[in-house]
Amino acid sequence: MFGLAALCFLLLQTGASGFGLSSGESLSHQEITKRAILNTTAQTCRALALAEGKDFTFPSLTVDAVAAACEAPSKSFLQTIQLIQTKNKRVDYFLFFLARYHMDDEQILEGRKIITDGLAAVKASNREQNFEAAREILGQILHPLQDFYSHSNWVEMGNKLPNSNLIRSDTSVGNIAAESRATCRNCNGDDCTNNILEDILQERIITSGYFNFVPFFSSKPKGKCSHGGFLDRTSNIVPIGGINKDTLDSSHGHLHMEAANVAIAATSEFLEDIRGAAGDKPFLQMMGISRGSGKPLCFMIDTTGSMSDDIAAVRTVTSDIIDRRVGTQDEPSVYILVPFNDPDFGPLTRTTDPEVFRNAINSLTATGGGDPPEMSLSGLQLALTSAPPSSEIFLFTDAAAKDAHLRSTVTALIEQTKTVVNFMITAVLGFRHRRQSDDSLQQQQPISRMARSDAQLYRDLAQASGGLAIEVSKSELLEATSIITQTSSSSLVTDITKPVCELLNLQSNCSDNCVLSMWEISVQVTDGANGTGVDRITLRQGNGTLNTSLATDNENITLVSYSASCCSPAVELVVVDRYVVLTYRSIFAVVDVGCDFKIASGVATLPSMSEERDPGAHPQLLFKSPGRGMLSLAPRPSPEGHRGHHLQWD
Repeated sequence: MFGLAALCFLLLQTGASGFGLSSGESLSHQEITKRAILNTTAQTCRALALAEGKDFTFPSLTVDAVAAACEAPSKSFLQTIQLIQTKNKRVDYFLFFLARYHMDDEQILEGRKIITDGLAAVKASNREQNFEAAREILGQILHPLQDFYSHSNWVEMGNKLPNSNLIRSDTSVGNIAAESRATCRNCNGDDCTNNILEDILQERIITSGYFNFVPFFSSKPKGKCSHGGFLDRTSNIVPIGGINKDTLDSSHGHLHMEAANVAIAATSEFLEDIRGAAGDKPFLQMMGISRGSGKPLCFMIDTTGSMSDDIAAVRTVTSDIIDRRVGTQDEPSVYILVPFNDPDFGPLTRTTDPEVFRNAINSLTATGGGDPPEMSLSGLQLALTSAPPSSEIFLFTDAAAKDAHLRSTVTALIEQTKTVVNFMITAVLGFRHRRQSDDSLQQQQPISRMARSDAQLYRDLAQASGGLAIEVSKSELLEATSIITQTSSSSLVTDITKPVCELLNLQSNCSDNCVLSMWEISVQVTDGANGTGVDRITLRQGNGTLNTSLATDNENITLVSYSASCCSPAVELVVVDRYVVLTYRSIFAVVDVGCDFKIASGVATLPSMSEERDPGAHPQLLFKSPGRGMLSLAPRPSPEGHRGHHLQWD
């Protein structure tokens, strides 16, 4: 077994199965493939630019130059070329003994079938936008296509152009020599320049060399050409010699460059056929060229009855992205939509056409939804298996996951695909009754219909992916979706510096009769030393009076005062960063939560809070920061019985 493996290695190193693996002065399969890809990709980008009315300067044929001319990053382009090259090379490693994969033994029609069947599979994969599969198939079938020009007598017949019928299944590739027809004579010593019979060349009969490496058992039909080379045992059988052009040192090495150039042209022709079937943009995606940032736009949307506002917000942000980014460097590389509800999820829409995506979003309707939990994780599983690796998904819902049992599966897919998942949670408000202290008056208190434990699942998944779990009211959703337009931009300036919030004063004279008593707070807020600044501070919850102003001696400090009746004991403030608009509730994906609070007055105690607090018992302050967390501050008795303040990061 070891001997066979060693022999295979020698075969590959000597180029016995095709254009050499290492180029040197000769051109290898890898180099032929690369040159054709660079040329066809540059031509495609030129056509797109001219169609859009843009100037295009044809680049030098290097990976970096072509990617730059296509206004795309070079990394994914290089990785795609390397993958296709690797799949091409592996044919010599794993299929070296199958003559049809190398156009040996006059198996031209069998080799053509590999090419045409593979071509159909590449086109089908592109239609499904499964570009990874298309690349892998492409690399494999390029090998027999290129070997035809090295292993047959196509170049010896004087042909300077490819045999186009090799990529068409319903045409004739030419007149292939019958098994009984002699095609070669003995070489003149080491000189095989004229070993192909004159009548074969004059009548344009196609032949290819026979190859076998097994000692004592190798054979070929009488009068046939051999592949040639040290390890080809048939080359020692009359007629002696070979006709391969794999390297400059091969039997017909004097024609190596001519064969390699025709192979480059044939590969380019093959790629152009794929491009014509797919269209320019999908072809470029298959080549790892995204004319935008390369970041897909992936939406998952709960379509139950309570989600009409959310769907409207997604329509707005979708139109904004399409209208402003199509044709620019920030154009999404692919658009993906997965609706879900209960009991259904899907169907998945995946397209590179922005108008198809816009129409799919516009066709969504919010219906049903009597049972709050929805099939959100089933939909997420579908999205994760369909989106490209390293994608970013935005999931919109106002309900818990009915299929929470899929948590471990979804987490594994997140890790496998390196996908970031952001949850936009718009909790629908229900109502509960709360008794006041006199036990005589009831009032309605808004609560979220999603339990804290239900929302925690989304937070955990967001954190596992490096994404965000953003909880907003439906009225705030449209503003919150600005994060999508920002994160889908390659030029985004991201501010994740935590604000610094300093509590200056908290006063309260609350009594049993809340109507006759008031409470008030004073706070100053900054965006930290490396932040981009505070854009605004708004009131998320509370019926009191909020005032903000800039400090007279420092424009980076915002002073906040709030006063309210003790009947309105809770307030929630929103701090909005200048360049990041997502500060509405806790963003649990970030580990180092919180504003740094300094208590300038009063007594602070920091016990852990394990009991459920009555939100009406004492004034409660909820501070929230962009990308950082939520802090609650409420008066409570200290262990010694003194009234202090309880701080709890959430």
